[in-house]
Order: sequence, then structure tokens, then C-alpha cells
Amino acid sequence: MKKFALFVFNEDPMCFIHVLLNALDMQAKGHEATIIIEGAAVKLIPELVKPENPLNGLWKKTLEAGLVEGVCKACANKLGTLESAKEQGFSLLDEVSGHPGMAFYRDNGYEIITF
Repeated sequence: MKKFALFVFNEDPMCFIHVLLNALDMQAKGHEATIIIEGAAVKLIPELVKPENPLNGLWKKTLEAGLVEGVCKACANKLGTLESAKEQGFSLLDEVSGHPGMAFYRDNGYEIITF
């Protein structure tokens, strides 16, 4: 089994869908995958829960699979989605000056992939 940490920075839904699809695919193939939402991608947090959002179903499936590790606390705060992240129960990742650190994942055998 391989371990993958998918850091998503891009808020473009056409990019974000690939993160969700790949994490689900990796998990289905017996690998460990975790998604870390960073940068401008935190703007999607309040949008993905809306039933009319085209990614809502896939987002729910990803959450149910336990694939979202958490959200960058500093970026969510700066971009106005911190309260939405809290309301949805996401872990706020802040170990590197308010941002998620990649070293933890590397030190624990994860391959890091950025989107």
C-alpha cells in the first residue's frame, strides 16, 4: 500500500474534481490518500456543500470516505471561509506559521502531490 497526501491549492472546480476523483480512486485501489485544502482552494468550502453545486455529490462521497484531512487555517481565515470550515467540522491545519506543513507527511511515508 502506498500513501498519498494531496495538497490542493487551486480553486478551479475543474482542477478540484481531479483531486476528489484521484483520492477516491487511490483509496479504492487499496492505497491511503488524504486531501489537504490549501490556498485559494479554501474558497470552495462553503460552495461544495450546496446541493446545486455540480461537485456536491462527489464531495459528499469524498467526505463519507474520510479522505479530507483538513483545511489551512491561515488561508481560510484570510479568504473568509474559516467559519464555514469550522461549521463543517474540518480540522484546521496550522503547524507551519498557520499553514499545513508538508514535512509531517514526508516524514510519515506519504508521497506529496500538489494541485
